[in-house]
Amino acid sequence: MRIEHVALWSHDIERLRHYYERYFGATASLRYENPGKQFQSYFLSFASGARLELMQHPDLAPRPSDPGTKSSGYAHLAVSVGSEARVSELTEQLRRAGYPVVDGPRRTGDGYFESVVLDPDGNRIELTV
Repeated sequence: MRIEHVALWSHDIERLRHYYERYFGATASLRYENPGKQFQSYFLSFASGARLELMQHPDLAPRPSDPGTKSSGYAHLAVSVGSEARVSELTEQLRRAGYPVVDGPRRTGDGYFESVVLDPDGNRIELTV
């Protein structure tokens, strides 16, 4: 078995698509639209074969205002960027572009080198080697 894809709800899938294409090299499918269900989505593909689905619907509940709030469900998306230097470079690039850096870059107690940043919707992304 393998995980086929991970999906995120968003109020603005165009903004998220642009973010993942620009900073993570994702390639977007054509936008899917189901007018009857008022649903739109993109599948983003990454060089590794991983896929992320961005989904939009007008009836989404508001997101908690504090992205640090812990609740059951989605915790973070971990993206391997290849090296410690690249973790640091991408973290700084995102910081300069105005995206929040929640933590790091740092070495964790279990030996990972990582940072945690937020995408435009406040989803946590763990950048790691």
